[in-house]
Amino acid sequence: MNSASSISAPEVAPSPVKTPDQIKPKHKGSAQLFKNPVLERLTHTHIALPVSIFLLTAAGSLYYGLTHGFINGLSAFGLFLLGWFMFTYVEYAMHRYLYHIPATTPKRAKFQYTMHGVHHEYPKDKTRLAMPPIITVFVASLLFFIFRFTFGSYAFGILAGFTFGYALYLFVHYAIHAYAPPKNFLKVWWTHHAQHHYRQDEIAFGVSSTLWDHIIGTMPSKKSSTAE
Repeated sequence: MNSASSISAPEVAPSPVKTPDQIKPKHKGSAQLFKNPVLERLTHTHIALPVSIFLLTAAGSLYYGLTHGFINGLSAFGLFLLGWFMFTYVEYAMHRYLYHIPATTPKRAKFQYTMHGVHHEYPKDKTRLAMPPIITVFVASLLFFIFRFTFGSYAFGILAGFTFGYALYLFVHYAIHAYAPPKNFLKVWWTHHAQHHYRQDEIAFGVSSTLWDHIIGTMPSKKSSTAE
């Protein structure tokens, strides 16, 4: 056996990959995605780590932009809101078009299950409600370079709003799955996301905001909402 043959892709767990229509929510346990214990461990994280990374990125970007003259107070506020608004669409689009990519081939089914289907099967698995820290740092860094190249000095304000939106999304998503429905206005978020998980996974793609569900037309019907 030559040396090249000993290098292979990480082995996934032996359990068969399920297509979205085969997934039934389980409220206990956790799926094994990889045979390699290190890779498997990296698929789990405490929610505080990625939330803290994105909040620190937002604060650091805003502070650096203001103290080094790239943005001023008024523009920083506007750019922050723009970045937050941009995130609401990215959140919606990623969830709808990437995480719910049609499982038309075995490779697509495997990708969809690893990226998101596992969450639909084990929605109460608190350790898989966010990306692991190493990927979070990579994403935050990549966003900075993309925004800096695209928006120039405005990137510091836009990045702050975008990563703040990301942190808010992670917190809201965690709270929805980790706790019982609240008895206040926050129940709107909980009910909206519950429709996506337990009624029909082709609606209610927004998590931290229902804005794009309203605009694009993927809001749950009032009938299905009241049935929850």
